[in-house]
Amino acid sequence: MFAVIKTGGKQYKVAAQDVITIEKLPVEAGSAVAFDEVLMVGVEGAMKIGSPVVVGAKVEGEIVEQTRGPKTISFHKRRRKNSKRKRGHRQDLTVVRITGIHAG
Repeated sequence: MFAVIKTGGKQYKVAAQDVITIEKLPVEAGSAVAFDEVLMVGVEGAMKIGSPVVVGAKVEGEIVEQTRGPKTISFHKRRRKNSKRKRGHRQDLTVVRITGIHAG
């Protein structure tokens, strides 16, 4: 059984006991979280496709940790102008373990 969920503006294909890294959720580590925006559920060869979401479907997970992604460098140089700018960025992320999928 698998499901496609939408969170943080992105879509993720998940199954039970998967560990995924998503955009930051404002929840403490160790607590439970439920994803209600389930776009598709696959059960033993049959699929339920929502328009836009599958009614009654829910994916449950557990927050493993709050972390940060790798540092990315944004460097802009304007040639012959003696102008340059260097900025770094680290994205805040949440690691989630999927505990169950309910097809509804």
